Amino acid sequence: MLLVPTDSLDDWKKLLADPEKHWKVGYSAHALASAWQQRDGFPAEIASLLEQSPDTRGATMLLGIPEHKVRLVGGARASQTDLWVLARTAEGLLSIAVEGKVNESFGPTVAEWGAESTSGKQQRWASICGLLEVDQKCDVSIRYQLFHRTASALIEARRFFARGAIVIVHSFSATAESFGDFQRFVQLMGGRVDRPGQLVSAPPRERIQLLFGWAEGPLPRS
Repeated sequence: MLLVPTDSLDDWKKLLADPEKHWKVGYSAHALASAWQQRDGFPAEIASLLEQSPDTRGATMLLGIPEHKVRLVGGARASQTDLWVLARTAEGLLSIAVEGKVNESFGPTVAEWGAESTSGKQQRWASICGLLEVDQKCDVSIRYQLFHRTASALIEARRFFARGAIVIVHSFSATAESFGDFQRFVQLMGGRVDRPGQLVSAPPRERIQLLFGWAEGPLPRS
């Protein structure tokens, strides 16, 4: 894989599935790009989050890939993470999936996503549940996006021999929109997050440490 560095916000815009529809000031794609593009490392709220755990303390960012696609079993579409980061600690590498949110939801629930069942969807759901070690008949009112983003973080951790996988919601919402959905998913995974700004661990999957966090940052106005 050859990677082309991003030099400006326009470079992030070009990577979106639908740039004209998804690139707007005040929305997640623009907010996330603005928060990360001109940084030499992690934004302050992400660095603060990572300092909470001895497993992630002192992490340094090696590279970040906007709109990173990870192939999943079943179906034709890859899981497209807003930003995937490979980070390093003294103990080893970390695979970090960052999902930007302002007031957008996490998309359809598992029930809504699977309403029109196909063999590809059935295969994908079985594969995701197997990787995440959850029952296929779990609470289907939980948002499907959270499942496949977590699967992506774990798959990339496995690919790069990282010791840990982290899923971080980088929120720019003044009201922590969709935080309740995130809490329910983390609970399903065996963790407990009580408030925004908290990093928590869940039982490891495939001997890979698994953590979840919700970081809050200021919403860029231009």
